[in-house]
Amino acid sequence: MVLDKIENSHLYAGLSEKIAKAFEYIKSTDLANTQNGTYEIDGMDVFAMVQDYDTKPWNDGEVEAHHKHIDVQYIVSGEELMGVASKTNQIPYLENKEDDYDFYKCETLPVLVSEGMFTIFFPEDLHMPCREVNKTSYVKKVVVKVKI
Repeated sequence: MVLDKIENSHLYAGLSEKIAKAFEYIKSTDLANTQNGTYEIDGMDVFAMVQDYDTKPWNDGEVEAHHKHIDVQYIVSGEELMGVASKTNQIPYLENKEDDYDFYKCETLPVLVSEGMFTIFFPEDLHMPCREVNKTSYVKKVVVKVKI
C-alpha cells in the first residue's frame, strides 16, 4: 500500500507504465467538474471511476481486495478513513473472481486520506474505503483501476 500527496506521484510513476497513466489522468483532468461515471484511459487496462458519496460508519464497511487490478484512489474533495490490512493469512468469506473482488472479515488500521491525497492498493493489500472520520461527510473521489 502507498499513501501520499498527488504532488509526490512522480515518485511512484516508475512502478509501471499503467500506474504512470493513472497519475497523468488524475493530474490532467478537471476532476472537480467531471461527472460520475467510468472513463477509459488506456482501454479497460487503465480506467477511472469518478464517484461521490457520503461516508459511512466504520462498522458498516466491507474489507476487500482484488486479483486483477491495482487501485489508485484519489480524493478530489473531502476526507475519509480507509481501513487497511495485509492479506497475509487472511481467508476471504466471499469471492467474486468475475467482478474482481473478495471480501474479508478482519481488523484493519484506520488511515486518514484527505483532499489531494492518493492511495495505491495492490492485490495483497486489504482495504475498506469510504468510512467517516468523525461524522458523515461528502467525498468526491476517483478510483483508477490498473489491470495487472
